[in-house]
Amino acid sequence: MTTPAAAKAVFLDRDGVLNAEIGHYVWRLDEFRVLPEVPAALQRLHAAGYRLIVVTNQAGIARGLYTRADMDACHQKLQEACGGLIDAFYFAPGHPSVSESLSRKPGSLLLEKALARFHLDPAQCWLVGDRARDLEAAHRVGVRAILVGPEETLAYEPRTTNLATAADLILAAGPAA
Repeated sequence: MTTPAAAKAVFLDRDGVLNAEIGHYVWRLDEFRVLPEVPAALQRLHAAGYRLIVVTNQAGIARGLYTRADMDACHQKLQEACGGLIDAFYFAPGHPSVSESLSRKPGSLLLEKALARFHLDPAQCWLVGDRARDLEAAHRVGVRAILVGPEETLAYEPRTTNLATAADLILAAGPAA
């Protein structure tokens, strides 16, 4: 009798990884621009058997700048651009000045919920993020992480330019030892 392969996933921060970082909250559909390399990178990861799970802080909701419906519309635009490959969206609507939240990265509750829901093996998972808080959330639950983009001044490896090169690293790494 063979044992099924451990479930694996790539957790994806949203702004700066999947869509363009524009220097302020991104919630207007006309400003929400899916990065050009994202659909093909997600297709490659999906084809390799990874679940694709977005984990995003959305403090603008707590600050009253936009609504959950505005955020959901952006997520729908992302899904449409990527052929519906994203398995789940987890978001933290809190803002530190308004309320404390274990969901908000660097807290790990968003990842913990997805790990439980999809029966994922953290050692077989990755997180791709553009901020130190993303990496910290991943490390708290034993998920390997890749830093992308130029925004974070943190010296961290592995670090790549975008999701396409992060996907290259993930696919080349294979299963965790």
